[in-house]
Amino acid sequence: MSPSDPPPPAPPRHVAALGGGLIGRSWTALFLAAGHTVALYDPDPATRARVEETVESAWPVLTTLGLTRTSTPASGLTICDDPRAAVDGAEFVQESIPERVGLKHELYATVEPVLPASAIIASSASGLTLTELQAGWRDPARLVLGHPFNPPHLIPLVEVMGNDRTAPGVVDAARAFYESCGKVTIEVRREVPGHVANRLQAALWREAIHLVAEGVASVDDVDTAVASGPGLRWAVMGPTLLFHLGGDDGGLATFCERYADSFNRWWDDLGAPHLDPATAKRLVDGLGAGTDDIARLAAVRDARLAAVIAATHGDQEPPATT
Repeated sequence: MSPSDPPPPAPPRHVAALGGGLIGRSWTALFLAAGHTVALYDPDPATRARVEETVESAWPVLTTLGLTRTSTPASGLTICDDPRAAVDGAEFVQESIPERVGLKHELYATVEPVLPASAIIASSASGLTLTELQAGWRDPARLVLGHPFNPPHLIPLVEVMGNDRTAPGVVDAARAFYESCGKVTIEVRREVPGHVANRLQAALWREAIHLVAEGVASVDDVDTAVASGPGLRWAVMGPTLLFHLGGDDGGLATFCERYADSFNRWWDDLGAPHLDPATAKRLVDGLGAGTDDIARLAAVRDARLAAVIAATHGDQEPPATT
């Protein structure tokens, strides 16, 4: 699939988005772009204006990436102040309310009695586990983890997870739905805090903080080292496949043989800082000039991400090796 091609068409569905915060609004833009109708629940009276602003802002890049199937962004949008009205008739529900387990359980108890029996509900939760979420349901058979990366309308990845309490086929159906909207999915096979991608970025950030704390490099230089170095490669391939290429004709086996001692030495020397107030202040103080303009930085990020995604959006399967 080329960057200009839309994802495979799927029949229009009615989708419920529970939560109109940053993540919920971004999901809403993506679902509308995919041609679905969306009922968004959020009790905040300012929700409609904020959602419409997000959709309008996201639409040009979604169109550039070939992810829009309609020319009228907000025509399928309904705003609800009652979650039961939002899930009425929904085939797919994306829950993105704040990450407080009690608040989520309260919402689940409200919508479960009126949720269509065939509906799939996915939580965007990043800090809570599926087991913790399931505790808020009488029957969690159709609940999955559907964790995006911010902003969900732009970053392709969605981590999907079920477990032994999830009905057969629900994980596959959730992945198929996301992929029909242009997403790239992975399956989390065992429950761990932070799932997969968050743990990977947490590991990198931990060492970034350690390098700053030890005076090895500034905050700005560490960020530059990532963005202008390995970060560029990671946008194209994952670390193991890249190191496979680093072994030349011998591939990963040669790479491991050649660099095992180096990596073991580096791993033994990695730091283990904690994000305490003093560390947070050091990082904040180390940010470069102009970083206080969050809206401008977000626009720069999104423009650069769109260019990278457009270049890497196609089939990422590596060519067959001999």
